[in-house]
Amino acid sequence: MKLNSPMLVVKDIDKSVDFYKTVLGLDVILDFGANKTLTGGLALQTLETYKDFIGTDKISFGGNNFEIYFEEDNFDLFAKKLNECAVEYVHPVKEHSWGQRVVRFYDPDKHIIEVGENMEVVCRRFLNGGMTPEQVAERMDVPIEYVNACIR
Repeated sequence: MKLNSPMLVVKDIDKSVDFYKTVLGLDVILDFGANKTLTGGLALQTLETYKDFIGTDKISFGGNNFEIYFEEDNFDLFAKKLNECAVEYVHPVKEHSWGQRVVRFYDPDKHIIEVGENMEVVCRRFLNGGMTPEQVAERMDVPIEYVNACIR
């Protein structure tokens, strides 16, 4: 068994494609009309065709029980760009206890999108700030081997 891709059901596929391109820089790599696959493997499916696939009109949006997660190397630049986009935030940029900065926001259909600072970048940020590898491992709650791998 192999996971092929996550698929989001969307009300307006063109609006969703534009959102993912503008906000996250994703492009369409496969276009089947009612289904489009974006760079990174995320697939979008039109609401009308999905209703037919599963045989019901009972489809809900905005349940806040699922998210699509992305990591960004240049988190500060992304956060600045995101402020210029018309997105509805789940929460603004915050830093988790392990030091990773993240932001969550909704796509046009109220699917939650999380963008987090790349974990290797978090590790290097702490190291560049003067922490020892042992201090970084403790701060991030990761094995010292992970920190050493980030140094290489």
